[in-house]
Amino acid sequence: MPGFNGTGRGQGRGRGQGQGRNGGPFAAGPGGQCVCPRCGAAIPHTAGQPCNQTKCPKCGTQMIRG
Repeated sequence: MPGFNGTGRGQGRGRGQGQGRNGGPFAAGPGGQCVCPRCGAAIPHTAGQPCNQTKCPKCGTQMIRG
């Protein structure tokens, strides 16, 4: 009989494959745009460079993924 000694049946429910950090619906992918939250300017996203490390070409504000 399973108790509190680690002898359970291993029926816990995980998050499953491809949901969150390593892909799936929460992954942004290489395409898309970087958008300025202040002035609304948008530029194409560059693969390998996060939008939050890019400054807006119009006003210099840190951009976000749009």
